Amino acid sequence: MIDTIKKKVKDLLESDEIAGFMGLALKHGHVAPHLYRKGDDMENMVLGDTKKAGDSRYPLNKYLINLYRAYPGEVFGVLVRGCDDRGLQTLYTWNQLDPKKVVPVGIACPQELADACECSQPYPKEIMAGEAVQAGASKSVAEIDALGLTERFSYWMEEFVKCIKCYGCSNICPMCFCSECSLKCDDLIKKGELPPEIPAFHHTRAMHMVGRCIDCGLCEEACPSHIPLRTLYKKVNAVMDEQFDFKTGMNRRRSPLNTIEPVQGKE
Repeated sequence: MIDTIKKKVKDLLESDEIAGFMGLALKHGHVAPHLYRKGDDMENMVLGDTKKAGDSRYPLNKYLINLYRAYPGEVFGVLVRGCDDRGLQTLYTWNQLDPKKVVPVGIACPQELADACECSQPYPKEIMAGEAVQAGASKSVAEIDALGLTERFSYWMEEFVKCIKCYGCSNICPMCFCSECSLKCDDLIKKGELPPEIPAFHHTRAMHMVGRCIDCGLCEEACPSHIPLRTLYKKVNAVMDEQFDFKTGMNRRRSPLNTIEPVQGKE
């Protein structure tokens, strides 16, 4: 798989179809984002861990937004999995990226990773390497839904009280592109207080991400308190699907709850 991706990226760079490729590289024993340019050695290019979440999970689209804003006239390639592809479609919808300036190079996740992430579509629309596998079985939401109302309330309150308001979830989220973050507004949620207001922070963020969460799971992986944030957002997405027949990133349209016309660089 890696050889196929390397060849594709090298061809894109040498033909000047793209000015750079946002991918992953093994550096000093760790996997990290890397912008490949024409003539770069691709010996250290990797695709990340293919069996579980972790090194393969970087918000490459978030870095792509920064490149697009800094070099609006250039075209960049980017490595995308299923969730990343959903992210691109959503960012196009919100005018944060121009699809004419992006060349996605897609890879399919193996079944093991799809199951670990409970991913509904573990592959991008256009697959350059790998083969499409079945959606991962959704178990986490079902387990919580099986609890009674009182038990569910207690469960989430016990989880939310662990929050130290480090903003790791919002900082890593590829869909957090607002120029001003409402979660950092003192009038809404006071900063510098421990423990933070519970559960205002996560309730506010969950509602803010309605129609934008692509189920990449990066928020949960970044959380130092191990709060099951992905389960929370999976539930929100499930409600959107049930009530409005809307799945984020599956097509280029905004959710029925987002009626304000988006402006580049702003919410």
